[in-house]
Amino acid sequence: MKHRYICRETGSIKEEKLFGDRCVRFLYSHLRENANWLFEKLTDRRFTSLLAYFNFDSFFNKKLNNTLINQLNNEEFKQTLYEPENIKSLRDFFERKIKYWEVRPMPEEEDVIVSPCDAKMLVGSNNERSLFWIKGVFFDFPEIIGDKSIWANDFRDGDFAIFRLTPDKYHYNHMPVTGKVLDFYILEGKFHSCNPNTIISFATPYSKNLRTVTIIDTDIKGGTNIGLVAFVEVAALMVGDIVQCYSENKYENPVSCINQMVLKKGCPKSLFKPGSSTVIVFFEKDRVSFSKDLVQNRINLNRENLFNNQVDIRLIETEVKVREEIGRKRYGLCN
Repeated sequence: MKHRYICRETGSIKEEKLFGDRCVRFLYSHLRENANWLFEKLTDRRFTSLLAYFNFDSFFNKKLNNTLINQLNNEEFKQTLYEPENIKSLRDFFERKIKYWEVRPMPEEEDVIVSPCDAKMLVGSNNERSLFWIKGVFFDFPEIIGDKSIWANDFRDGDFAIFRLTPDKYHYNHMPVTGKVLDFYILEGKFHSCNPNTIISFATPYSKNLRTVTIIDTDIKGGTNIGLVAFVEVAALMVGDIVQCYSENKYENPVSCINQMVLKKGCPKSLFKPGSSTVIVFFEKDRVSFSKDLVQNRINLNRENLFNNQVDIRLIETEVKVREEIGRKRYGLCN
């Protein structure tokens, strides 16, 4: 089965080449079913760190490194802060910095919500009466933000956006809104793959992975004014670390998130090291309106999509770029 998505820039439907797909399918079908003890070992921190080292740092993978690095075209090299000869490994490639202030323009309006990363995106809702309702496919709520979290009720019937990064993407996450940090915490977990085949074969993997949660109050002076926002960064196979590195001036003087800190929309917040992973942003009920094209794309009638084997409704992702508009403050009751 092919996995397809919609390119937002052109509106065309594209086929995704899934990185390490054969290994993922073997891990989540054969090993999980027949050697569960080994499956548990292979999804813990030690193994994911070892796998990341072999794939992104080891000289044994030099040929593969060169092949993937060469896929970065001239236009993308123009966006980076490095010369091509300075990217010597896959780790350099995945952790690259870009001239986002030039190549990722951002709307100036305060009420605009922007994409936190270069990713394939889905909109959804925890409210069963919503057009966007998706229950128990990608995560279990409120487990995803912590079963004992004091914030669970704030987002129980709200909307959310899922951003799935792939190995070729820029791996810094940027702030989708402006607001003040009310809470920041880490939820320990495993390191399951974020490959679409994992989603359809292994129930709610995002809820089981290590993740960081940042609760943001946007109802402040100069804020996005859409209530509370939960910014969830999900680790994955070969992503053993999520580095908090917020910076208001390009990438200079990065700092970790702390309570009462004001985070500005569009600024770098964190970095996945290395590989691919997922960001989920939760919003309070009736506070946001997603962009119309993202809503229409999600229910596109294209049938060749792995997610459509899992649920009855259509789930077509849209490829978005960091800092571009994905929604706005809701002023009425309808999208």
